Amino acid sequence: MAGTVYFDLETQRSFNDVGGATNLGKMGVSVGCSFCAESGEYRVYPEDELEDLVQLLTMADLVVGYNHLHFDYGVLEGYTVLDLGSRTVNLDLMADLKEILGRRIGLGQVATATLGTGKSAVGVDALKWWREHQTTGSNEPLMKIAEYCAYDVKVTKCLHEHGREHGYVRYADGSGIEQKVAVNW
Repeated sequence: MAGTVYFDLETQRSFNDVGGATNLGKMGVSVGCSFCAESGEYRVYPEDELEDLVQLLTMADLVVGYNHLHFDYGVLEGYTVLDLGSRTVNLDLMADLKEILGRRIGLGQVATATLGTGKSAVGVDALKWWREHQTTGSNEPLMKIAEYCAYDVKVTKCLHEHGREHGYVRYADGSGIEQKVAVNW
């Protein structure tokens, strides 16, 4: 087993490019990233190394992500015959918060209120960088995607650790007022 693994991925295409959220497997992965708590190592996965990511996830004692059960697994399943949700033990922080709050809440909202730091970019930026890489052949945009993806993994890891240690996370509600929500992570 690989202990606790945190992961995220970025896509090559948007929902509009593939005909909507029902076609996640057609979105393509530009970059995946993981952090293995047991080894203390981050790893970046280009598209041709995604089988390594799938193997790590299926060997993990616990996979922690943010909206990974629906989105990331849906995209990654375009590269494997495995049903990742049934082959892994998971804690999806977004799904857990949605269960508690009754609505979805973004990683940036929770990270900013809980950790004092938000996301380093947004998914649209990653799509723009992917197109730039495809057009120019430069690896610099790929490095930007990898940095963004790794940062989201780190933020997810820090949120999970905060919630586990303190029993709560914070978020800004629709009025911008910070709320505290109890979690059992």
